[in-house]
Amino acid sequence: MKKRGNTLNIRLRKPPIKTLAAAGLSLAMLGAPAAAGAVTLTGSGSSAAQPYMLELFKEYSTLNKSVHFKYIADGGNAGVKDVQAGRSEFAINTRPPLPSDAGTTYVKLFLDGLCIGVNRSNSLSDISMTDLKNVFLGVDTNWSQVSGSGLSTTIDPIGRNSAAGQYTFFQSSVLGGATQASNVAQDTSDGLVQIGIGKDPNSIGYVGLAHSGSPVKKIAVNGVSCTATNIRKETYPLYRYDWGVVPTNRKNRSVDNFLEWVRTSQIAGEVINKAGAVAAFNKK
Repeated sequence: MKKRGNTLNIRLRKPPIKTLAAAGLSLAMLGAPAAAGAVTLTGSGSSAAQPYMLELFKEYSTLNKSVHFKYIADGGNAGVKDVQAGRSEFAINTRPPLPSDAGTTYVKLFLDGLCIGVNRSNSLSDISMTDLKNVFLGVDTNWSQVSGSGLSTTIDPIGRNSAAGQYTFFQSSVLGGATQASNVAQDTSDGLVQIGIGKDPNSIGYVGLAHSGSPVKKIAVNGVSCTATNIRKETYPLYRYDWGVVPTNRKNRSVDNFLEWVRTSQIAGEVINKAGAVAAFNKK
């Protein structure tokens, strides 16, 4: 996914209907109570991208006072299923489209990164992709097997559950398509991973850029730090796009207008950068 064109819409057909993943839901309502002529757009998906999206919802509702938002952070993969089943008008996902996303159209919104973090008591400052893979596949289970940690205790890896787009992105980009080992804790949101890393001195986990601050100690991967600058240059190994997902055959002009504003507006670009992600297509 190295090329960054001005527009990339990917359509997939024939949606299956599946149930909503109920664990770890987070509901956000933005905008004043709906008045006559007002519209409330219902979205769901990524908890990793939620901090950026809440700021974008707030700014868009300020500029367009008749538009309000409801967002459930049930995970990017779960959000796609919501769109397929008609429960959501749009979703936000942190991985590229898959054949299972039939009946949806994906739109690149902005750049983000999957950061690797450890507890602040850990001396580790850099990890290779090979060591990272071995930790989350259960090949390496003691910190003495990872050079630079200064620990000799059991590794406590923390990841996401399968409702999350980040789970799938990590599985594809780091694990070579393999499944996380049974010793990996599977949290329902990025915020829970962030909290878990902060509490456990033996932990290591993966989070989006928005959740990579305190109490997490962010570490480099293959010698490259997970920073906005390196993500913008696409030199950080685990850079990625966050995507808007809509139903292919149920067009909603209000949703389309919002996603296009997120992608291209100078104001939206400023909001994205300030919130911690990296604007990719926005006017300067």
